[in-house]
Amino acid sequence: MKATWGARCGKSARRVLSGGTSTRGHAGSVKPRSRKRPHWQGSAKATALRLVPTRHNLDHELLLKAVRKHAKDKWIVLYIERWLKAPAQDEEGNRTARERGTPQGGVISPLLANLYLHYAFDQWMLKKWKHLPFERYADDIIVHCRGRWEANLVRAGVEHRLRECGLELHSEKTKLVYCKDSNRQESHPQEKFDFLGFTFRPRKATTRRGGLFCSFSPAISNDAAGKIRDEIRSWKLHLRTAQSIAELALEINPKLRGWFNYYGRFHPSALRPIERHVGQSLVRWACRKYKTLFHHRTRAWAWLLRVIDRQPDLLALWEQQRCAVSTIGAV
Repeated sequence: MKATWGARCGKSARRVLSGGTSTRGHAGSVKPRSRKRPHWQGSAKATALRLVPTRHNLDHELLLKAVRKHAKDKWIVLYIERWLKAPAQDEEGNRTARERGTPQGGVISPLLANLYLHYAFDQWMLKKWKHLPFERYADDIIVHCRGRWEANLVRAGVEHRLRECGLELHSEKTKLVYCKDSNRQESHPQEKFDFLGFTFRPRKATTRRGGLFCSFSPAISNDAAGKIRDEIRSWKLHLRTAQSIAELALEINPKLRGWFNYYGRFHPSALRPIERHVGQSLVRWACRKYKTLFHHRTRAWAWLLRVIDRQPDLLALWEQQRCAVSTIGAV
């Protein structure tokens, strides 16, 4: 997932996912959370836009124009201009003049990129398509439209606007998506998209009275889940037999709690495979640490479940799924 550098001030990734931004929001604004349904539950078509890496294509003159509007001190503008136009030097000592973009890895590159997109896209949308809700986080954008005709019109308009500002849309990741649910039951080639580590697609949901219906809603994406599993493997818990389970929990809990607090916001049941993966890593650890469990994975699972019963708050994932913790067993 993208880092939080692209979030507008006061608007976190979770707030964007909850529909907390609106077409009348702007950089620096903080608005109370709306009680209305998230935008992605009320649109027939969603235009998922993805820009080609923004910071490499920023026009210096347009960017400095935006900086001058907000930076009142001349010395700030001067230093930013010098920093933008300073030549890049490779490992061999060769220097290359920089005519566009910002230095990769620069401290304020994310801030400048967000400022550039605020005027290149956000403010333009307020003037051109003020009736359409949209969300932008970094260079990921979703525009909600009422039909295919409007979505195609908006896509062409956005593409033209960004070309004027020296940017371009990602040809493969920019697409029109049909938000299929119980109220919209047509069939279209694209009925899902990824945004901020979540996959939005039609899913089975239950009403307050226990009935079933189709909802277009998010859950953790396969890519995000794969990256989490890869990081868990990199911990190599099964080799750290010199540590106790309490010491392991103290070390990995911050990561687990962060993942479950973020991705568990929507459809927490989609995190069960990650729970099982952590459980399997701990079972391998127990089989190597305790002689009585060596080559006895079933017995090791039973030991782990007894630990959970005694210390349900030991691991962050057990705190989140205490009511169904027995489901993390061997599969």
